[in-house]
Formats: sequence, C-alpha cells, structure tokens
Amino acid sequence: MTTPATPEQPTQQRLPRTLTRDLSNHDGQTVRLQGFVHARRDLGGVQFVVLRDVSGVTQCVGSGLTLPLAESSVEVTGTVKAHPKAPGGFEVQIKEFRVISAAVEASPVEIPKMEWNVNPETMLDYRVVTVRGLKERAALKVQAELVAAFRDHLMTEGFTEISTPKIVSAGAEGGANLFPIDYFGHPAYLAQSPQLYKQIMVGVFERVFEVAPVYRAEEHATSRHLNEYLSLDVEMGFIEDEEDVMGLENRLLASIMTRLKATAQAEFDLLGATIPDVPAHIPRVTLLDARALVQEKYGHVVGGKDLDPEAERLLCQHYAETQGSDFVFVTKYPRAARPFYAHPDSNADGSLSSEITRGFDLLFRGIEITSGGQRIHDHAMLMDSIAAYKLKPETLEGYTEVFKYGMPPHGGFAIGAERLTAKLLGISNVRYARAFPRDRHRLTP
Repeated sequence: MTTPATPEQPTQQRLPRTLTRDLSNHDGQTVRLQGFVHARRDLGGVQFVVLRDVSGVTQCVGSGLTLPLAESSVEVTGTVKAHPKAPGGFEVQIKEFRVISAAVEASPVEIPKMEWNVNPETMLDYRVVTVRGLKERAALKVQAELVAAFRDHLMTEGFTEISTPKIVSAGAEGGANLFPIDYFGHPAYLAQSPQLYKQIMVGVFERVFEVAPVYRAEEHATSRHLNEYLSLDVEMGFIEDEEDVMGLENRLLASIMTRLKATAQAEFDLLGATIPDVPAHIPRVTLLDARALVQEKYGHVVGGKDLDPEAERLLCQHYAETQGSDFVFVTKYPRAARPFYAHPDSNADGSLSSEITRGFDLLFRGIEITSGGQRIHDHAMLMDSIAAYKLKPETLEGYTEVFKYGMPPHGGFAIGAERLTAKLLGISNVRYARAFPRDRHRLTP
C-alpha cells in the first residue's frame, strides 16, 4: 500500500523534475512530476489521478491515497510504464504522492468536462480557473508563439521595437471611440492606437514595431470585437507606395506560419485546426471591385462605405475557391473610410486623387485582421487633410510638428492578435483568444 507523503515529509532523495511530455524517454524509470490534479477517480482500492503540467497530462495510478480536490497542486514520484490507453501512451505508477498546495474548495467548473456542458459566459465569469483548460491554454500558447514570430521576423528585416504612451491627449483616428480618463484634473484618453507615435519614430529608426494593448470604446457586443486587445503594429520608412507595406506583411505572415508549424503543431492538432499556407503573393482586389464581385457572384449587396461582415466572408470564400488562398488584400479604400493621415492615391495622369487612398485591409478566413497603408508624409498635405476632416490642429501639434522636418514616405499596418489567433484556431468568439477579455459588459476578472 502506498503511504501518502505530507508537505512536511518530502521525498528524501529528490529527483529532477520530469515534464509529462518527456515520459517516453523514461520508460521503466522512476521520475518526479509536479502539476495540478486535472481529474481523479477512486475505484475502491485503486486511485487514478490525471496530472496536468505545462506540457500536457498524464495518468498516475496508485492505492491507499487520500486524493485532494481537483486543481490542487501535487507532486508524484513513480515508475513510468507504457500503457496504450493512457494519455501520451505512458502512465506513472505512484510510489509517493505529495500535496503541494491543496484547493480549499471545489472548482466552480469541472475543467475536463467544461467544453460540452458549460455556458460560455460562465467560462468567462470563472476565467481564473477555466483558463487552465487544455484547449484554452493552447490558444494562448499559439498566440504567444505568434507574437514571438512577429518580433523575430521584423528584427531580421531591420526593425526596432518601441514602446509608446497609452495615456494620450487626443485620439489617433479623429477622436472617435475613445475612453476618457481624468489626468490630474485634465482630460485625457486611453490610446486607441500607437499610430501617431510610431510614425514619429520612423524619423528615428526608419523601421519600428510595437506589441501592446490598445483601447476602443466601441459599443459592439459581437463575437469579433474587444474593447482592449493586443495590437501588433508596424511602420516603415522610405517606401515607394503601399505595395512595399503589403509585401512586408506577406513575408511576415509566411514567417509566422512557418514558426507555428515548428513550435505549436500540437496545439493546432488539439484544437483540430490547420495552419494555413501563405501565398508568395497574396491576391489583391480593390474595394470597388470587391463590392462588385460579391454582388455579381453571390447576390450580396453591400451598403455603407466598406465591406460588411458577410461581404468579407464571401470575398474570402471566392479567393479560397478560385486561388486556394485564405488571405486577400482589399486595396484602394475611399478617403471617407480612412483616417486623416491616409495618403491619397495617384490618378492615371499622376495627380493625387481627392477620393481614393493607398489604404488596404487584409482579410483572412472571412474576417479583417489588418488595416494599413501608406501615410501622408508632406506637412502641407497633412494640414490640409486635418482641416478636411474637421479636426482641431492644436490637439495634434505634438504629432504634426515632426512633419516639418523631412519625414520620408512611410506606411504600416496593425494586426489584431486575438482576431488572428481566433481565426487560425477556429475559435468562434474572439474573447476566448484572450486570457482576460475586456468587452462591452466585462471588467472582471
């Protein structure tokens, strides 16, 4: 009979810790595991404990154990044995079982079963526990790898990481959708984008990027919107036009997917998702042509000045079917659909258009994941644009000042990390692609 150890009676000769993913390297050997009680069963004289650590789960079998509540952190010392029905093909026969930190009450959600019987809002209400679930943490692992790949690739292309203020005096996109705050008696806002600062920093490093949260006071309560999300921002100087920016994003996405295949394939397998291939040249279609295409091919009439969600879905369906691409750039956005700093496009005679910009969106599997384009770099043109948008020049002086001093042609884009993660993994609601989401109705946990 196995005698359970107590926290005051640790194993005398401590073995190095083994992770569950490495058990195949220790068949027949004694190992020491540490992790959480993922699940437990007591079949009279035999107890089964499914232990979860950062690398996965494994079945541990013993007798005479006093099992703590699920989610308690424990230490198991035992012998590794091959077992075809056990997770990973191996189980651990317990020699010693020690409770490191016992759960003081039952978990509000039974993590191994929550996928099929827990209300989605309950999963968010008890996120401090539910985020421990295997699929939940897999999504966050993929996002972490995605962000690491984003950083690594940009550095190989000569970019420098920057950090910009998240408390600002004015909005980056004309003042809409801002969260106001009291800044020592003065009005201020949470930053909705690092756009203006990353443009300024082009004058310093030429190529810059930032990974940071941004805040949008949008009243949407949909599966695709968050009020705080992780923005992956890029800006590059000395470009010819927006094609240079789209080319960079094309290479960046290809590099990210290559990294995910090498480091996160297990997480994609767990979630039944496929890592997409990125075409060497992602298809392009102008906004006007895109609207015409979905109307002519699918009978969907698009209102407004942009594409609606259904049009985005249909356009992606078309390019997936006709060109085998999960990605499509929508280009040449009208001025009315772009912020004041969007650079006007060229007319056939070489003059600048008063209606069309060099702005673009990137759609992926039916949803926009990127907005970008070339920015205005000429001071006089920028001041004219600010006036045309009926903005107050004095609120943007800290930004416009730099354009008096020789700013080069430049452009960039921003990727919503949660949206990209959700679409990669087939997660239906973007809230589950963030550890602790902030949406229209949620400030906790």
